[in-house]
Amino acid sequence: MLRINELRLPLDHPEGALRDAIVARLGIQPAELGEFTVFKRSYDARKPSAITLSYTIDMQLANEDALLAKFAGDRNVVRTPDTNYRFVGKAPEQLAHRPVVVGFGPCGIFAALILAQMGFRPIVLERGKAVRERTKDTWGLWRNSVLNPESNVQFGEGGAGTFSDGKLYSQIKDPKHYGRKVLTEFVKAGAPEEILYVSKPHIGTFRLVGMVENMRADIIALGGEIRFQQRVADVRIEDGHLRGVVLANGEEIRSDHVILALGHSARDTFEMLHERGVYMEAKPFSVGFRVEHPQSLIDKARFGPNAGHPVLGAADYKLVHHAKNGRSVYSFCMCPGGTVVAATSEPNRVVTNGMSQYSRNERNANAGIVVGITPDDYPGGPLAGIAFQRHWESRAYELGGGDYIAPGQLVGDFIKAQPSSVLGSVEPSYKPGVKLGDLSTSLPDYAIAAVREALPAFERQIKGFSMRDAVLTGVETRTSSPLRITRGADCQSLNVKGLFPAGEGAGYAGGILSAGVDGIRVAEAVAKSILGDVSVVAEEA
Repeated sequence: MLRINELRLPLDHPEGALRDAIVARLGIQPAELGEFTVFKRSYDARKPSAITLSYTIDMQLANEDALLAKFAGDRNVVRTPDTNYRFVGKAPEQLAHRPVVVGFGPCGIFAALILAQMGFRPIVLERGKAVRERTKDTWGLWRNSVLNPESNVQFGEGGAGTFSDGKLYSQIKDPKHYGRKVLTEFVKAGAPEEILYVSKPHIGTFRLVGMVENMRADIIALGGEIRFQQRVADVRIEDGHLRGVVLANGEEIRSDHVILALGHSARDTFEMLHERGVYMEAKPFSVGFRVEHPQSLIDKARFGPNAGHPVLGAADYKLVHHAKNGRSVYSFCMCPGGTVVAATSEPNRVVTNGMSQYSRNERNANAGIVVGITPDDYPGGPLAGIAFQRHWESRAYELGGGDYIAPGQLVGDFIKAQPSSVLGSVEPSYKPGVKLGDLSTSLPDYAIAAVREALPAFERQIKGFSMRDAVLTGVETRTSSPLRITRGADCQSLNVKGLFPAGEGAGYAGGILSAGVDGIRVAEAVAKSILGDVSVVAEEA
């Protein structure tokens, strides 16, 4: 098969125009073109009044070699790459000890699935509950201000990504096409097939719940074992080798291969690993607020007269500003047509995040507006970032007045450094609720100054972004893990063999797709280690 990249057509092109465009681009007769499929479809909205679609097409042709020779040197006409996934091996009939996967978010799910598909029958340990029970507990916080520290937005089957926009795109390098494997498995589990070709695929929370259950069923059918409400309280390390894990109930599970697919909020587990001497280091992350605007405002600013077009859907944005104090301010985890949610996992702390359903049809758009920070801002070792997060999450709880109410402020008042007392046209979506006031003491002074400078700058990119009535809700502190459990080229801990740090919590992913990709990569490393392959798994940046 051959592939054409960047085949451009008008937004409202007729159905047959795509075939005609392929024929014209290649200079062939219509009869020479066989079947073709859309591998990717994106849009160019730089001119909102004349939005175009850009296609990547895979097709069958009568004489592919001749056409390749004709377009030699044209990077947009190439042979279709092989994106099929191939397993690195097959489990032996007898295993001394089954591999263990700690955590059942996107990374843990794919690590367990790949191991199960290779016959390794993994044991999965998830501290939270199964996804539907977990959903009830999460709603308990949102509706009744009752937090379950072991079952919430952060902990439970599906991980933090279950209560998000379900975004399935990433900027990671993926030369082995692991991302295609992730998307294919999601479609098999019930995701819409469009995630295979749209440029910014998403699923939404409600669909993710059923998909996670289906993937769990696949793992079990292949011999895997999923244990919920099983928190790992300790690890057994002998002479620099991992020999097993100990659960909070005292049970010990023997294993020489343990994948740590922790989320970025498994703070007690990070502390335990640090006490046991597992090498880790502090890393940069970001803190800030959630901002909410009318989705219609974002649609109009991005798409102009094409706002509301069904192919385009709800508009998103990506913004960056470099402040005078040297800080970078950027939009994070933008959720079109979504809601701001309570995402704490610890009592008496407030954390915000964003979530959308597949339809993205809620009134408001929301995004994190966050400021980059580094270990220089929180010196004190690998766990210092956790202490930093806790401090500001506790401060947000205090400013909100308790019961997990979040502090908020109108954008116009925040820019003018004056407290807010009355909402305008934008109703904040955060539950249990928002208490208006002054956010200037909710984050470090340098972060407040940087955001205050960035909001008017973003107005120049999206008209209306600094509108007075837009709402800031605090605080967003868990943009990524504040530490990295460093691993080598074989995906094992630098100083504990048999321990495989993986995913977002270990500092190797950011979002559902990249976490799933890392789960595949680490599962392969475990398989090779068990099978005695002396080769190593190359670490992609």
